[in-house]
Amino acid sequence: MTTVTVWNEYRVEKEDDEAREVYPEGIHGAIADFLEDEEFDVQTATIDDPEHGLTEETLNETDVLTWWGHEAHEEVADEVVERVRQQVLSGMGLVVLHSGHFSKIFKRLMGTTCDLKWRNEAERERIWTVEPGHPIAEGVPESIEVPEAEMYGERFDVPAPDTLVFTSWFEGGEVFRSGCCYRRGAGRIFYFRPGHETYPIYHQSEIQQVVTNAVEWAENVNSTSPSFGNVPEPPEEG
Repeated sequence: MTTVTVWNEYRVEKEDDEAREVYPEGIHGAIADFLEDEEFDVQTATIDDPEHGLTEETLNETDVLTWWGHEAHEEVADEVVERVRQQVLSGMGLVVLHSGHFSKIFKRLMGTTCDLKWRNEAERERIWTVEPGHPIAEGVPESIEVPEAEMYGERFDVPAPDTLVFTSWFEGGEVFRSGCCYRRGAGRIFYFRPGHETYPIYHQSEIQQVVTNAVEWAENVNSTSPSFGNVPEPPEEG
């Protein structure tokens, strides 16, 4: 069974009445609920847990880590970020959600600023499936309409995705690469844009389908580990 660790700052839901009303158990609670319905083995972790809930033991048993952060990116300890990075390079999947684009771990893995344009005016978003044959798009309609969303606009300062699965359009006319696949080492990474803390986006069935598919895709099913280092002698010829 796939083990998923759902990580969340869990700050804004405790501080903001509107966010708490939308996500009374935290964003991590909402994501964990629908992933558990899909029969994943789910555990949660937050920034205020010891070692941010991302101990070596936890990461060693995690197949896929989902990450939602917003206002406390700089509070995540560098040693924990490096621990997560090494785990991704070794094959752990990573699904980065919404404002997690500014997390230390995503920026470190991308090697760029991961900056973008934004505007929070509860605008309509239409997410277009541009790679319908990709596993993350399985069962997802041609387009998903999000009635109220925070606008993210290009330029999104990330490397060109290995595969772009979704792109978004907003009422103001902006567009955004909102579903990006990457590979770093043995690890698969998916960035998915939707998910503001005061809009019920993670309660939307189509969004849940995408996140579920992303978790399944990000799991490393290749158990073979490459070997590195000096090879003192050439292999014998048969």
